Amino acid sequence: VQMLPVPALTQFLGLVLGIYANEKEEGPPQFTDAGDAFDRCVSGKLRELLSISGPLLKKGKTRIFHGLHQDFPSVVVVGLGKKSIGVSDQENWDEGKENIRAAVSVGCRQVQDLEIPCVEVDPCGDAQAAAEGAILGLYEYDEFKKRKKPVVTPQLHGSDGKEAWQKGTIYGEGQNLARHLMEAPANYITPIKFAELVEQKLKAAHSGVKIHIRSKSWIEEQQMGAFLSVAKGSEEPPVFLEIHYSGSANTNDPPLVLVGKGVTFDSGGISLKPSSGMDAMRADMGGAATVCSAIVTAATLNLPLNIIVLAPLCENMPSGRANKPGDVVRAKNGKTIQVDNTDAEGRLLLADALCYAHNFNARAIVNAATLTGAMDIALGSAATGVFTNSSWLWTHLYEASILTGDRVWRMPLFEHYTKQVTDCPLADLSNVGKYSRAGGACTAAAFLKEFVTISHWAHLDIAGVMSNKDEVPYLRKGMAGRPTRTLVEFATRLSQDNQSA
Repeated sequence: VQMLPVPALTQFLGLVLGIYANEKEEGPPQFTDAGDAFDRCVSGKLRELLSISGPLLKKGKTRIFHGLHQDFPSVVVVGLGKKSIGVSDQENWDEGKENIRAAVSVGCRQVQDLEIPCVEVDPCGDAQAAAEGAILGLYEYDEFKKRKKPVVTPQLHGSDGKEAWQKGTIYGEGQNLARHLMEAPANYITPIKFAELVEQKLKAAHSGVKIHIRSKSWIEEQQMGAFLSVAKGSEEPPVFLEIHYSGSANTNDPPLVLVGKGVTFDSGGISLKPSSGMDAMRADMGGAATVCSAIVTAATLNLPLNIIVLAPLCENMPSGRANKPGDVVRAKNGKTIQVDNTDAEGRLLLADALCYAHNFNARAIVNAATLTGAMDIALGSAATGVFTNSSWLWTHLYEASILTGDRVWRMPLFEHYTKQVTDCPLADLSNVGKYSRAGGACTAAAFLKEFVTISHWAHLDIAGVMSNKDEVPYLRKGMAGRPTRTLVEFATRLSQDNQSA
């Protein structure tokens, strides 16, 4: 008996289409261009089914229809909210873009639940935002699980916005790389394994990137006493990762230098953290993860900008060799630091890395770190706290974050806080503020400022945005990889700004 060929599973496609709410609260909803074209293709059946299948679709809500079209057995219609919405002065982001990201992500997850291996996505008027929503929304870290979610490949529906879709895909994959690095267990992402994984990603992204994985002996030669004092408590040797991407037409153009805190596990050291929630400290290298992912993304995009990434990588562990409260260590620039709390270790790594960053005639230095619980208390997961001595730099970061929806908020660098870290009995500086918890994110920034002489510097405290519960609808629960896309968008803006900083 001759058997009829069974269609390959890859021939089954899902389709996500957007629909706008009516501007006047009443009347029929409005399809996107792609939705209109599809509805005409099925002789108006989609519009008809929508009208009889329940109330008008609200923003971020979905409805699934089956059997409408032979090429798309399942069609998910997603609510985009009002069409004319744009940048909100109250929210400090582009609401239209955020609505698209959220709606597309939930639509793609519906297709994933149906175990359809490929989904075409309506560009919804902004193909980059749609791609970001799809790529970010489908990601989940399940490397060590036997039962994994079905892999779904999103692609653009139609031909409008191909370049923007590609850009959004690269942005989303960049953030997903940071999520992967932050989520992975600390016994799998040790300092050396972190560096090797980033090296592997960079080699695949661009042939012209130079990567230096510096060993402990090099760190000692550089007299990075603050960094070494943190690393000495662990059996894992420290690594100083240095990456050079030369994207500018002139290789001698001053680079953007990105510095990331890379504590691959933070127990608190002798000042031990509470055991509850300590497992999340595998992501205390979030600063290094985001800046490394940003340079991978910039290299993939061939951004016309020179970028250098510096990531001091180590563990902060309690042992017979670990820093003790009251110890005094010497940073690369000669300043002495009294270590009053061994859990305030990130600023010790960054102090030496910031000193080293001044070797490169930088156009600007931007560091990122999951630095203080106080930052989480201050802003929660709504925005990254930015401390900067440069209004020019702040403007670029702020405007970039409006586009990405991964927001930043400016925090103070007052002399008031500097006095609290420089009033120290045994050394030039204390690694914690004189009044303990008061203004903890601000005193940490003031401490870092003591190692900065450049006039364009920004410190991003990303502790509050480290993980996601349900606040960002297009990210699943877990490590967030924020603000990778904002750093990439910021670098893009810098590459277009001719001002010599």
